[in-house]
Amino acid sequence: MSASRRCLLCVKYLMFVFNLVFWLGGCGLFGVGVWLSFTQAKFSSLPLSFPSLSAANLLLVAGGITMVTGFLGCLGALKEQRCLLFMFFVILLILVLTEVTLAVVMHIFHDKLDARAHDDLKKGLKIYESEPGLRESWDNVQEMFKCCGVTNKTDWYDVLNGTLPSSCCSVRTERCTDGWSEPCYQKAKRWLLENIPSVLVFGVCIGIVQILALVFSMLMYCQIHCAEKHFD
Repeated sequence: MSASRRCLLCVKYLMFVFNLVFWLGGCGLFGVGVWLSFTQAKFSSLPLSFPSLSAANLLLVAGGITMVTGFLGCLGALKEQRCLLFMFFVILLILVLTEVTLAVVMHIFHDKLDARAHDDLKKGLKIYESEPGLRESWDNVQEMFKCCGVTNKTDWYDVLNGTLPSSCCSVRTERCTDGWSEPCYQKAKRWLLENIPSVLVFGVCIGIVQILALVFSMLMYCQIHCAEKHFD
């Protein structure tokens, strides 16, 4: 076996292993997204800017794309097809650039996104009584997080004529006047941040694997190209 062929096989198996890890990582992200979606199904009528729901949707999309891309990379490595490898490289490069762009945009516009989320949720309060699904979602949120309102309990005063929904109180009564003091948006956001570190570490590891997969896919592409030229 020639040195170039041994080098190609080495890159091939390394790329396969990295893409297998990449695919498994995608399965993990997708699984966490599914778990988060089912866990927060009670809040399904709230706007998508609600923190946990946004995280669930993001993980589902990221996990699905990662799984498809990882499978394509594994197939390209096993088949030693330049076309598949080039397609994998382009898709993965776009994915990495999109992830970096999203991270930068979310960091820069963090305050604006927070303000938009507050506005969306406050608008939802106005139809609390007329929308049964929204009412149930708000009641579930307030009971689960032991909170009241978006920014504070006074958010309800204009909606319910100076009173609070029964879900704002520790004991459900027809008229609730002294509800939980903590705001729901901040408490839900804090809950998400407390539970997200492991997902972030996982995401960083996936990012490293993505970079290595880009490098190995291009190396393998070049090796196959050189081998084809040599045989010609």
